[in-house]
Order: sequence, then C-alpha cells, then structure tokens
Amino acid sequence: MNVGDVAALAGITVRTLHHYDRIGLLSPSGRTAAGYRQYSPADLDRLHQVLLYRELGFPLEEVATLLDDPAADPEAHLRRQHALLRDRLDRTSAMVAAVEKEMESRAMGISMTPEERFEVFGEHDPAQYDAEVEERWGETEAYAQSKRKTAAYSKDDWLAIKAEQEEIGSRFVRALQSGAAPDSEEAMDVAEAHRQSISRWFYDCSPEMHAGLGRMYVEDERFTATYEAMAPGLAQYVSTANQANAARQG
Repeated sequence: MNVGDVAALAGITVRTLHHYDRIGLLSPSGRTAAGYRQYSPADLDRLHQVLLYRELGFPLEEVATLLDDPAADPEAHLRRQHALLRDRLDRTSAMVAAVEKEMESRAMGISMTPEERFEVFGEHDPAQYDAEVEERWGETEAYAQSKRKTAAYSKDDWLAIKAEQEEIGSRFVRALQSGAAPDSEEAMDVAEAHRQSISRWFYDCSPEMHAGLGRMYVEDERFTATYEAMAPGLAQYVSTANQANAARQG
C-alpha cells in the first residue's frame, strides 16, 4: 500500500507517517522505482501497535522501545494493551456513570452536592429509570405529584426515605422467613406500611395502584431482581401481600 492509502486506512495524516519514518518508528518495507513509500502487511501490523500505544498515552520514544524489544512477542503486546484498555474502560465507565448521575439528579431537582448524592444513593440512584418513568406515566397525576415533592427534597429527606424503605424491606424479609403467609395480617400490615410510605413521600398511592405495583414486581425482571437479592422468593411474596392488602382495603 502507498502512503496515502495507509493514511486513509488508519485515519491519520500522510505527514504523521512521514514523521514516523524519519524517527525510525515505522519505516516502510519497500520503495517504488520512483522512490515512493510502500507498506507491507507487517508494516501495517506495526502501525496498529503504534497507534494503540499512542491512544493509551505512551510517548513515541517509549513506543519504539516497547516494539523493538527483542524479548517481547506479539501476544505480549496484545496482553499489555488489553490490560491497559480494560483499565481505561473501567475508569471511563466510572466517569460516565458519575456524569449521568449528575444529570439525573439535576433533572430531578435534587439540590445536593455530588458527595451528598453519592452518600445517599450510591449505585441505586432513584433517578436511574427517570426517562422510562416519564415515558410510561408522565401524563398521570401521580407522576406530577412525585416530581413536585421530590424537587424540594434535601439530603436529609432522601436519607429518611432510604432508611424507611430499607426498614420496610427488612420487615418483608422477616415475615417471609418466619413462615407467615403473604396474605397474613403480618404481611399485609407491611404492605400497607409500604403503601403509606409511597403516599407520604411521592404520590397518593391507592390500594388498587399499590396492587398494580405488586404485579409489576414479578412482571419486570429488574424489580424482581431487586427483591430476590434481598431474599429468594421475596418478589412474589411482596406482590401477593400488596394485592391481598388492596383486597383488605376494599
């Protein structure tokens, strides 16, 4: 391949290839009769390695040292680059998650510092499904109520909500593990506490609406996974308790 073709293939400039040739980092294997550079498949392999190391932040001098090391082999280069790229991916993913969390919190109107938001929500920010919630229920009064209420919540408010939800979850687990039936008074009382918590902090949750939430806990695998992580069988248990409590409420 000639220098123009290689530059186009690699997404770099001809001037860059000329520079690599001048410093001995990547010299073409051949020349035409007119003296033009010609690159072999082996040259392209080396260019690929050079560009990977450059993308990872290595200076050209260090790249040359790595590639010209007689003790190194192609697999060693790949393993090194794979490890470095994985590390970069992890760091980039963490940065993306942090930015998304900031965007979600701002959209919800949560007036806390990033440190406070991380302290409260960790990996379970309540805004992570905000776009989906708006798409499904954005036209409802319940959604409007929730947006109005949560927009004014402080760090202390969110900590109180988190603590209350965790306590209700623990009560459900204890009821399940004690052998109480999901339609027992004990389980239905926990379901009612859950319904009242939703009404207090987010929107007026009627018994019928709460029963619908219970069905969603077993129909949506994301909610199911959350409850199953607390105790095997808990998603179905909570679903049945919610529906039994709705029937009890009339």
